[in-house]
Amino acid sequence: MSVTVSELANGMRVVTHSMPHLETVSLGVWVGVGARFETDEEHGISHLLEHMAFKGTARRTARDIAEEIESAGGDLNAATSLETTAYYARVLKGDVALAVDLLADIVQHPGFDPIELAREQDVVLQEIAASRDSPDDVAYDLVQDAAFPEQALGRPILGTAESVTGFAPADLQQYLGKHYRPGSMVLAGAGAIDHEALVKLAEASFADQEKRQAEMPKPARYGGGMRYGGGTFEQNHIILAFQGPSYRDDAFYSAQVLSSILGGGMSSRLFQNIREQRGLCYSIYSYCWGLLDTGLFGVHAATGERQTAELLELVNGELARAADELPDEAEIVRAKAQLKAGLLMSLESSGARAEQLARQLLAFGRPLDIEELSGRVDAVSRESVRAEAEHLFGGPAASMAVVGPTHTAGQAPSWALNDRVAGAGAAE
Repeated sequence: MSVTVSELANGMRVVTHSMPHLETVSLGVWVGVGARFETDEEHGISHLLEHMAFKGTARRTARDIAEEIESAGGDLNAATSLETTAYYARVLKGDVALAVDLLADIVQHPGFDPIELAREQDVVLQEIAASRDSPDDVAYDLVQDAAFPEQALGRPILGTAESVTGFAPADLQQYLGKHYRPGSMVLAGAGAIDHEALVKLAEASFADQEKRQAEMPKPARYGGGMRYGGGTFEQNHIILAFQGPSYRDDAFYSAQVLSSILGGGMSSRLFQNIREQRGLCYSIYSYCWGLLDTGLFGVHAATGERQTAELLELVNGELARAADELPDEAEIVRAKAQLKAGLLMSLESSGARAEQLARQLLAFGRPLDIEELSGRVDAVSRESVRAEAEHLFGGPAASMAVVGPTHTAGQAPSWALNDRVAGAGAAE
């Protein structure tokens, strides 16, 4: 695999995966800062800053940015998560220099024009409103708040209407200067890319960046509890979550296999038992995601008000069985195959590959090759999966969010896990 890494004099890293059979390149700048780095007064600023990067720089107007990339047939976009902010492009192989110049300009020299800021604040308000119209989004925000209360990790990435409209250009400039440091920035490219040429472009385009190391976020504090949300929705949207391992933890791979067994596809236990055999929902799945120092293992489903208590009882039963019994060998084999296939399929997308490499450098300080990752999956055993299930479902209090037409779903007395859900709260 043709993966190469270089570090510039200022500490910024450049990583590439050459795919010479392609005619295009996916590349971007990933910054190791996201919503969990924000103070209480900065709620939503990471996401707003990402938006403002496209609204003009010292050299370009917002229209200039759009016209330059689209005149070359490329596209430019960005995304904010809890721990990273990404600015990325896809272009033909002859337009890499243009893409790097645009990315370097918007990341380092956003203009923060007050008129443009006011417009983009209105755009983000519409984005917030759209998320409130999605019961899934509301449920995920609520379960995040239950799991990590009174800290940045538990707040919505988008911010609130009050917090977003309270930022001035100086606030954005200060946040940019504090967190966008070379030590926390990775320029990643995949596709028809020449590594040495990209390094030279990076050295020229990011020369103004002084060598400064990245800051770390405050440690996560897991809480647990229940959150309810009402609305004009037809179903109860339910998320049940537990504190999970960090992606740096060896247990993360056992948790991933467990998630595949419980809710990773049509052959999974939850899908077969709750959807196929009982017809209680259209979609049900589990997930396991990790962060620098913690993680979350969850089950998500949506069902009718009358079916909610039965669905929760069945979910509880499957979680208890996973903690008490060794999984079948066939389930382990199937789950491992799903995970390894996903890893290999990611190599077929230059965009997914560039993102994967950037995130690995930020998380581990080096790229992880497919053989190493596959080996970690292969090392998972029936015993380690059962032990991880016992650890997850017998550990700290569960976190639960119910969003729907009534609150009765969260009060089902027959659901044994309610005894471990600490501190009922309300969020309308």
